[in-house]
Amino acid sequence: MSALMKWMHFAWLNALRNKRRSAVTLAIAALGTAGLLLAGGFALFTYESLAQSAARSTGHLVLGTPAQFSQDEDTPLQHGLDDWQALRKTVLLEPEVRQVLPRVEFTGLISNGEKSTVMVANGIDADAEFAVKGPFLQLKSGEVIMSRERLVVMLGEGLAKSLKAEPGSNLTLLASTTAGALNAVDVTVRGVVSTGIAELDKRLVYVDLPSAQALLATERVSTLGVFLKDMASTGPLQQRLQSAHSSLQIKTWLDLATFYKAVRDLYNRIFGALGLIIALIVLFVVANAMAMAIIERTREIGTLRALGTTPRQLLTTLSLEGLVLGGGGALLGALLALGISVLLLVVPVNMPPPPGSTKGYPLNIAIDGSLYAWTLLAMLLLTGLSAALVARRTVHQPVVQALAHV
Repeated sequence: MSALMKWMHFAWLNALRNKRRSAVTLAIAALGTAGLLLAGGFALFTYESLAQSAARSTGHLVLGTPAQFSQDEDTPLQHGLDDWQALRKTVLLEPEVRQVLPRVEFTGLISNGEKSTVMVANGIDADAEFAVKGPFLQLKSGEVIMSRERLVVMLGEGLAKSLKAEPGSNLTLLASTTAGALNAVDVTVRGVVSTGIAELDKRLVYVDLPSAQALLATERVSTLGVFLKDMASTGPLQQRLQSAHSSLQIKTWLDLATFYKAVRDLYNRIFGALGLIIALIVLFVVANAMAMAIIERTREIGTLRALGTTPRQLLTTLSLEGLVLGGGGALLGALLALGISVLLLVVPVNMPPPPGSTKGYPLNIAIDGSLYAWTLLAMLLLTGLSAALVARRTVHQPVVQALAHV
């Protein structure tokens, strides 16, 4: 250990010979490391946010009939769940389960008496839905619906604007029943909400579950969404429930999260290419700095060889010099990235709304220990390897040739 410390000390002294060049190398390594960590932290934060949003929207697990996920319905709830109350009670007995929410999904028309438009409606157990999901909707006006109320709805902001509806307005919902007949119910607007997605807000309707079932003339529900206490329990619980209910199909939130998968694949490509470019820049900068240092010290290397220093020892000290420059820069970059990440928590910065959305989101950078560890290790290996490759030819050249170098 003491021998290694001596070699590190020699490498440090050699790095200080040309302070300007070493400072530039440290700065570029630091900026490269900080760029990798900030980009990776942003990607991890985005993945986690989208994963939580997807799981909160559908449930960590979604229970339904196999046809519900693979076939189109000719009539509403054709592939719905029968006796779902008993199934819900059974699933609630699992210790990992926080809540099980029934959902009726259907389409139809909504009218204010003068104008009719298409709606995408969701029948929900309102009290449990909003208690479990939290603030996944932005309430623009009015109040949220409650389970004890009947024939009340919440409208998407765009739909309310189209129908000139506001809290207290009376509307009519029209939809086909499970028998194929047309049915209608009069409802009262309780609130106007926004999901942040403009196209969805133009069609969205939330209605209490009994009213939705009465409109469709059925006791069925489309699916049961299972919300867990911990996302890590998703896989094991899916296997247990699938074994216990073989006639049903149980999907995870990831199976249904097409947007999450698309964003993750896109970001992996973008940040993967960015990481490769930054790594190459750092590699060339460190290699150039070491090449300049070695060329300047060629006669010195020849003298050390003549005094009995082995090429292996010289290669070790020059590689350690690269490690000192790259490792020092990587450490400074990690501190810079950590400082920026913490600063964004203290001083919030909002990102503009993404395409198709009407509201922005806070810019946060995830601080992940494994990301920092792997990035620092990669920078150390990269700089040490580049220094060794540059120095290898010089330390192995004949002593006479090295001493004659001008």
